[in-house]
Amino acid sequence: MAPWQGPRMATRKPMAGGFLWMLAILSGTVWGVIAGNPMRGLLAGTAVGAGLSIIVWMIDRRRRG
Repeated sequence: MAPWQGPRMATRKPMAGGFLWMLAILSGTVWGVIAGNPMRGLLAGTAVGAGLSIIVWMIDRRRRG
């Protein structure tokens, strides 16, 4: 058995917030284009995505113990 396959290997799967961030940025950009201000939508989507990613990170951290 290889050293990286031993019992010390972590068995839990961490959560990832990158998908939420990307989805929020794209959604914000689409909303901004429809509203006539794509940059505002991009920035709003980035802020919302960052917030969601931080929430996912905090939940994952709490699960870890």
